[in-house]
Amino acid sequence: MYNFDFKKPSTIAEAAKALSATGAQALSGGQTLIPTMKQRLAAPGVLVSLTGIAEMQGVCTGDGGLHIGGATPHAVVAREAAKAYPALAALAGGIGDMAVRNRGTIGGSVANNDPSACYPAAVLASGATIVTNNRKIAADDFFHGLFTTALAEGEFITSVVFPIPDKAAYVKFNQPASRFALTGVFVAKFGNGVRVAVTGASDNGVFRWAEAEKALGATFAASAVAGLAVDGSNMINDLHGTGAYRANLVKVLTQRAVAAT
Repeated sequence: MYNFDFKKPSTIAEAAKALSATGAQALSGGQTLIPTMKQRLAAPGVLVSLTGIAEMQGVCTGDGGLHIGGATPHAVVAREAAKAYPALAALAGGIGDMAVRNRGTIGGSVANNDPSACYPAAVLASGATIVTNNRKIAADDFFHGLFTTALAEGEFITSVVFPIPDKAAYVKFNQPASRFALTGVFVAKFGNGVRVAVTGASDNGVFRWAEAEKALGATFAASAVAGLAVDGSNMINDLHGTGAYRANLVKVLTQRAVAAT
């Protein structure tokens, strides 16, 4: 690693001030940033840890749904969201291994927007609101492609607010070595419609499958998507699976998620 300074503010205001410095980088769970620094692919001059900010920790229900602090570890989400939002809790409990779940945070995962991460699918399918130190961003406006989001320089996620659907489920096909989603589908049914978000499949990162949403909005049953097909031309094509394979997984996992609700 390169040399760097380390700061651990105790408030959001202190963190925002620290991140305004040249070369400063926010550090949440560090599950991506620290390995990247070890490989010398990133060299921030200042690391600003967000894990000491009490107002960015924890899970609670209130106005607008389920509120989760940006610095809340996956293991805490899995435990404390289980009653209010079982599908989200199950997703959090299936991320990585125990070490990752106890260090990685929801804010870090959503901000990083890895194309195979699980949380972006939950955020997009739920129509969640991403709250930062500066503003609120709707899920549909937040994800801009691989590892790219609407976050501006110095902006960080303080919490994520999830509307709670009538029914929901997340099903993923694991890449065995990394436990990332080779493909994962989150289905959420609300009173005014259905949202279906897919991770791990597209060259452009997490996306909504509009055709499935329309079909499931008319008939919420696994059979409703049986006649649909996903275009594999813009899917990830790598040693773990072809684009056509991932396209088929999207359909299969959507059916399984509907059946699991």
